Amino acid sequence: MKIPTVIDRVFKVMRFTADTVLLALLAGLALYAANAAATQPDYAREQRLATEIEDAILDGEPLWLEAEQRRFFAIHTQSQSATPRGAVIILHGRGFHPDWADAVNPLRVGLPEYGWETLSLQMPVLAKDAKYYDYVAIFPFALPRIDAGIAYLRDRGVQKIVLLAHSCGVHMSMAWLKARGDHQIDAYVGLGMGATDYRQPMREPFPLAQLRVPVLEAYGDGDYPAVLRMAPQRLQAMRQAGHPKSQQQVIADADHYFTDRGAALLATVAGWLDGL
Repeated sequence: MKIPTVIDRVFKVMRFTADTVLLALLAGLALYAANAAATQPDYAREQRLATEIEDAILDGEPLWLEAEQRRFFAIHTQSQSATPRGAVIILHGRGFHPDWADAVNPLRVGLPEYGWETLSLQMPVLAKDAKYYDYVAIFPFALPRIDAGIAYLRDRGVQKIVLLAHSCGVHMSMAWLKARGDHQIDAYVGLGMGATDYRQPMREPFPLAQLRVPVLEAYGDGDYPAVLRMAPQRLQAMRQAGHPKSQQQVIADADHYFTDRGAALLATVAGWLDGL
């Protein structure tokens, strides 16, 4: 083989290799950008949810808080008592909003009648078809929102704060408790705790055994199998924590969302708070 022919082939191979590396690099960058976008909450959807409900709120004051230089929606409802007892921060479930008809609204509007003001926060959301493992990636975005809610209440002079969460909001609040501890709250309420999707078990156990504040867990007797199956383990962890006021209560004839059982849910939560 002639030397010029060999050199020509070598250069062709080098060009092919360089092109392959460049294509691989571009593909990698595109995949990185796609993954980065996928780990961001759907802020456009959050805005649509806020637009849908903001003007329709009759009880409470819609407001915008800020977390990490980004505004998010919330609803503050003042206590109807002359001597407010404190405030309850409410975190909704997956893909919902701060005035969701089931579970959230009955508590947001009802607890002020028992002397508690409420602050219902918009949690990070994804597309409607997103599953539990999709949401795990955006749990960290919930932490500064809870921080902002607490700061808002402290600025109002609120001394006693209860953190209440439903479904996916429980996962987000537990991520917050793992990162921040429980020294900023006085009690915790979890509704429908441990809900995930089919073949998507929880990535990490809840830190219930490490909490020093009293905990109320409430779920319906018709809740998801994952919630019902793990209830004994959650109760054991609460007992291990050792707070005498912690309880686990089952609400009869209630599904995961407490559909048409808002009054029973309110009575359960308000009654437990009365006993603290």
